[in-house]
Amino acid sequence: MSRARAKALKPPPGRWADLSRRVASTLVLLGIGVMLAVATGIWLRLAMALISAVTFWELAAMTGWRNPRLHPGIFGAWRPFALAIIAFMSQVVATMFGHPLAILALMFPLVAGIPGAATRDRWTYAIFGLAIMLVAYGLVGFREAYGLNFVLWLMGIVIVSDTAGYFFGRILGGPKFWPSLSPKKTWSGTVAGWIGAFLLGLVLWWMGRADGSLVWSSPLVCLAGQMGDIAESWLKRRAGVKDSSNLIPGHGGFMDRFDAVTGAVLAAMLIGLLTALPVVH
Repeated sequence: MSRARAKALKPPPGRWADLSRRVASTLVLLGIGVMLAVATGIWLRLAMALISAVTFWELAAMTGWRNPRLHPGIFGAWRPFALAIIAFMSQVVATMFGHPLAILALMFPLVAGIPGAATRDRWTYAIFGLAIMLVAYGLVGFREAYGLNFVLWLMGIVIVSDTAGYFFGRILGGPKFWPSLSPKKTWSGTVAGWIGAFLLGLVLWWMGRADGSLVWSSPLVCLAGQMGDIAESWLKRRAGVKDSSNLIPGHGGFMDRFDAVTGAVLAAMLIGLLTALPVVH
């Protein structure tokens, strides 16, 4: 093979530069899956409340006034930390009590945090905050009402979509999916994620581990997960930051690793409102 041809076939520098971040995302998701496998009852609720607290801390930091002395809100410079505590307590209340009105506790951190949010970011804070609270609440409900395998299916969709999208997108390249928000995400990688999710649902159905609705719902959940990734990218660009935080040294924050899960869980909750959720054995 000539040098010119070998050079042409060589991947461009930096193509796999963010592979470690993808590995970190997968490890976080696997860790959540293990946690959901072993945690039940109060421990499950406390774990989901902790996730709510950490992600709320990051959200509050990205949407608050840059100089709290000029606009202190209710909590001033302590706003992110205070809202994290409120989110934790609210999630515990919402998941511990069986009364239907308990879900209203999910609104507490939204109401408490709006006064300290930047004026332009108040709706952003409210929408993302509600998503954070609903996802943790929904994971508890899915784990207890539909079983561990259902939750592992959700996590599996996100992992398969992310892995297939990353490798096929880097190898095949092509037009960008949404260049203004996610410059590295390509249509080839996006479609590869849909196909991977479809195949996962098909295999589980063929093995008798799920009903047929899993085949069509898997790509929908996958798409929602990808939109969760896009939404978080938009939030970071709006806030002018590269990562949601530096909680994971060298790999960003927890929202960076949990964005696709947020979209996937919200999609599953919406499917559950419109029709019967798939059964995963």
